[in-house]
Amino acid sequence: MSEGNGTLRAGVASQRIADQLRERILSGRLAPGTRIIQDELADELNTSRLPVREALRILQSKGLVTLRANQGAWVTRMDMRECELSYKMRERLEPLLLAESAARLTDADIAALAEVQDRIERTRDVEEFLVLDRELHWATYRHHRADELAGVVARLWDTTQHYRRAFTRLTLDQGAWIINAEHRLLIEALRDRDPRSAERVLELHIRRTRVELAQHPEVFRTTTDPA
Repeated sequence: MSEGNGTLRAGVASQRIADQLRERILSGRLAPGTRIIQDELADELNTSRLPVREALRILQSKGLVTLRANQGAWVTRMDMRECELSYKMRERLEPLLLAESAARLTDADIAALAEVQDRIERTRDVEEFLVLDRELHWATYRHHRADELAGVVARLWDTTQHYRRAFTRLTLDQGAWIINAEHRLLIEALRDRDPRSAERVLELHIRRTRVELAQHPEVFRTTTDPA
């Protein structure tokens, strides 16, 4: 096997491990502040420490893992201020990403959005809601031609996932109606080919979540503390 092939295989292995860890973090199986023991993970995955170490670097670049020299790796955690700043960034960046996509959304795309929203309105399961909510919003961005912008937005979604889950568990039963109303307004504006209104609805949708999240400091309390 050539050196180039070996490097390629190592890179594929590292990305595979990174993808597995990302899924565990986003699904809540690894909570913020959880320590990741490289040796234990390598044993579990039947691999060496090298691809595990590289996988952790990949996740560090995406904001999901915090590496500390000579100490180890932890799932990144946020305090309220950091999460609020992430939502403020989303307020400004996601309408821009939507604007990059909206004009190219087809009638079929918009019909598919309405179908996803129908499924959202039928569920009261937090995990299903989180999956469908992400599916809905990213379907509105599907025709963007702004990979760098989309990468930043994806990072903001991923790094705030734990807090969105905790917040949704607290508020979904009482707050589902307003989420659904905002989603319907967004879809209607896109159907009417009114991107300015769609951008405004999206901005207000994200802002409302930020404001309500700030009223629940308990979301940011955890017994898992890397300090």
